[in-house]
Amino acid sequence: MRISVIIPVLNEEKTIAASLRTSRLLEPDELIVVDGGSTDRTREICASLGLTVISSPRGRGRQMNCGANYATGDVLLFLHADTRLPSSAFADIRAALNDPRVVGGRFDVQLDGNGWMLKLVGTLMSLRSRLTKVSTGDQAIFVRRGIFAAIGGFPDIPLMEDIAFCRELKRKGAIACLRSRAITSARRWKAEGVWRTILKMWILKALYLLGASPVRLRRYYDDPR
Repeated sequence: MRISVIIPVLNEEKTIAASLRTSRLLEPDELIVVDGGSTDRTREICASLGLTVISSPRGRGRQMNCGANYATGDVLLFLHADTRLPSSAFADIRAALNDPRVVGGRFDVQLDGNGWMLKLVGTLMSLRSRLTKVSTGDQAIFVRRGIFAAIGGFPDIPLMEDIAFCRELKRKGAIACLRSRAITSARRWKAEGVWRTILKMWILKALYLLGASPVRLRRYYDDPR
């Protein structure tokens, strides 16, 4: 069961080196970086680590779809540039997918940084996705290649592509909610404040689920780098 790790990037010079080094230590079958038009040193850093970067039109969904088309693995794992996989990641994925009913899944998540509030946020994010079987991209979503194709990949929308994808994914079969933790950057929470970020994200998700256009919602979604 070959696993392809796909990392969409856009101006991630502050985080990409650490993420790539961690991923390479786990010896993935395939590691693909998809750049959406970075204007900083992101591509240069990837090249210095001996990686070939493929280019794609900007947009996380588009970039992940581009990486999936390029990938050769049986399983596709989509990893954010500021997220690090647990050491047991690939063994855990293979164990979960030994059950033919499982079509994909995600990891529990832990925000980096100190403070009980950040720990609580990670715990609640993991619990919410365990209950709903819908996860966010910073939980390192993985999926069988054939199921990804059957869904049609990620939708071409500027926001909530992970939520939309996971809602379709759970219609295809069982979802593995792995208890091993991916560690993701708390930069948004630190920049905007924990309570403000919680409120903002819940409002955006609620509006999306009520039918608001992702194009309009994207205007209110800042992306700190």
